Amino acid sequence: MPLVPRWALFSSGCAPVLLVAGWVIAASLEGPAYDPVTQTISVLAAYGAAGSWVMTAALLALGACHLLTAWGLRAAATAGRVALAGGGATALVVALLPAPGSGGSLRHGSVAAVGFALLALWPLLAADGGRAAPWALRPAASAVATASMIVGAAWFLVEMHRHGAAGVAERVVTVVQSLWPFVVVTSCLRHAGDADEPPAGRPD
Repeated sequence: MPLVPRWALFSSGCAPVLLVAGWVIAASLEGPAYDPVTQTISVLAAYGAAGSWVMTAALLALGACHLLTAWGLRAAATAGRVALAGGGATALVVALLPAPGSGGSLRHGSVAAVGFALLALWPLLAADGGRAAPWALRPAASAVATASMIVGAAWFLVEMHRHGAAGVAERVVTVVQSLWPFVVVTSCLRHAGDADEPPAGRPD
């Protein structure tokens, strides 16, 4: 049985595509009243938003993709797979606990923060210190991925505090988080393919 089944390429690849498609379509349904530069994704899924059903469906699909990918990514350390699955589960909860039409929501914000933390930490927790590990699961690459997400989160918090480009910062962070599982799966599959190839000059 392969350490990473090929269907994981589909589940991980769909995650960023569905997320971005969700906020693009939901924003178009919202019209000019919505500013993607300063307003967050949660606004699109809030109660009463014109495109809330689209954004909610995108978040549910994102969560399902992360859960499936975590299940199939057997090459990663167990702690990392659990964290990725937890991030997928929180995406489902966030979709089912939308923010109110105005003001904040402690429940929504708390679940979203937990989900971010899990998705930021899973690359580091999934790392494999072995010399033969796929490059995306090596400690250095995993640390860079986690650090990038943490820096992105800090940028988002700064923009929120100064009422600046919070929407842009959030989108950058969420795209990176949704894309990294695909990078890891691709790395694992390429690594497995290279391992199966016979050395140059030797017959199969």
